[in-house]
Amino acid sequence: MRRVDALVLLSTLSQSTLVASKGVPRGVGPEFVKFYESKTSFACISNPSITIDSSRVNDNSCDCPDGSDEPGTAACSYLDALSPEQPLPGSVTGTTNTTNALPGFWCANKGHIGSYVPFAYVNDGVCDYELCCDGSEEFAHVGGVKCQNKCDSIGKEWRRVEEERRKSKERSASARRQLLKEAGDLRRIVQDRVTNLKRELEQLEVKKSELQIKFEEVERSEKGKVVKPEGQGGKLGVLLGLAKNRVKELRNTLDKVMDQRDDLADKVDQLEEILKNLKEEYNPNFNDEGVKAAVKAYEDYAASADGEKKSDITDGEILDILKEDGETSGVNWAEFEEEEGSDADIVYNLEAYLPEFAREWLHQKLNLARIWLIENGMLADNPVKPGGETRLVQAAREALESAKNDFTSKTASLEEQEKDLEKDYGPEGIFRALKGKCVSTEVGEYDYELCWMSQTTQKSRKGHGNTNMGNFVRIDKDIADEEERADGKGLGKGQRMVMKFENGQGCWNGPNRRTDVWLACAEKDELWRVSESEKCVYRMEVGTPAACEDVGEPGVKTKDEL
Repeated sequence: MRRVDALVLLSTLSQSTLVASKGVPRGVGPEFVKFYESKTSFACISNPSITIDSSRVNDNSCDCPDGSDEPGTAACSYLDALSPEQPLPGSVTGTTNTTNALPGFWCANKGHIGSYVPFAYVNDGVCDYELCCDGSEEFAHVGGVKCQNKCDSIGKEWRRVEEERRKSKERSASARRQLLKEAGDLRRIVQDRVTNLKRELEQLEVKKSELQIKFEEVERSEKGKVVKPEGQGGKLGVLLGLAKNRVKELRNTLDKVMDQRDDLADKVDQLEEILKNLKEEYNPNFNDEGVKAAVKAYEDYAASADGEKKSDITDGEILDILKEDGETSGVNWAEFEEEEGSDADIVYNLEAYLPEFAREWLHQKLNLARIWLIENGMLADNPVKPGGETRLVQAAREALESAKNDFTSKTASLEEQEKDLEKDYGPEGIFRALKGKCVSTEVGEYDYELCWMSQTTQKSRKGHGNTNMGNFVRIDKDIADEEERADGKGLGKGQRMVMKFENGQGCWNGPNRRTDVWLACAEKDELWRVSESEKCVYRMEVGTPAACEDVGEPGVKTKDEL
């Protein structure tokens, strides 16, 4: 802690200790030397009408209202615009609320970089090496404190750090130039897509109109045509139809015969039962020749029936014959119907022989070819089914629908690409090169992730799922006011880009989450810190080459944010 009681210096200090070499008063910076060149008098810098004898400069007494007569002491350190107002005789404003004309006590820091030290730090018994590495601000040795000159070692380390910073700036510049190149290439790709889609849509509009007219003409001309019945596509087709019908008739007849046979068998069984009962129950003592003849005839019938050979055809075999024709029973007519197709069918089904990726494009082309071939009599126009559309109408309809679908799809794609061109991708569209890429970091039990131009996410490392912290909406700018970090991973001071991510997952009894992503210049994309400034409002600090500004070629002095 600084020694406040050391702010008051003894008035007995030797005047020689208050004057720097070459006649320039101690504590005077190079830009103010001209005000102290006179050997006899001194005019107050902000109040030149007030003059004092040169011997009163650095006499530890504040004689000028602006404190300019004490560049090498702490006598006028109370002159501060932020000081509380109080009566001060002789002050221009009548109070201490006055700004000192000098920025502070000048430390030359030979071997390093000269800088100003606040007047309150002069002779306070503390060595302020971060500002005054030569120790000259403690020239009075208050409390026995004597500060060594460390400018050689401090300057050497500073130059080493500055060299690293310079190299880091060049690497960041190179990374940013690469991002800009990638972003430019990606934008040109989108522009080319837009140009090509517009040209294709113009062509599709014309083709769609032509196909609409063609379809209407074909449909109108086909309405009065008689559709051929099934099986009349050629001689083989006729024979196939007749055979199919004949087999169907024979199967129906066999089914009826089977029914009649079963009925007759039932009747025979009934008669056999009657005769059997008669044989067993009649009285042979009665001399009834008719009954005896019937019994004798039944016995002969029974004897002959037992010796008959059973039929080789079983009911199961007959039932198999009666089953409907198909792939597993009877005749598979579909195979013969497919083979019956004419040469035209090969053309009609040509796309079936093509690779899947080529079918959609060729389907429309083949439909147009079919229409032309049918219209010119080179292909037969067989109907799809009785009472249905002819192939000519079907092909015309499919060609029209294909063109309409293609037009709708390309229109949607064009709108999407045009919106992408209008989207704000930051300065010179640089974030286009980062779109789809993500950076993350671990904080406590969570992983936090930023996906450029998409969303921010909180991921539990205990398997409790992910939380959307906001979706990208825009890029703003805001002022950062932070001290420089030793590792360079900080926002520093100045205007910074801030990416806004809003409308994330709702908080419990709170608003939807949102995230402000502050960007600073860095060699690579890196998520430095995550904090929650208020409930469900998050702040991410991210380093990226995309946030560097005014980047030039290596060796050119540039403004950056490192």
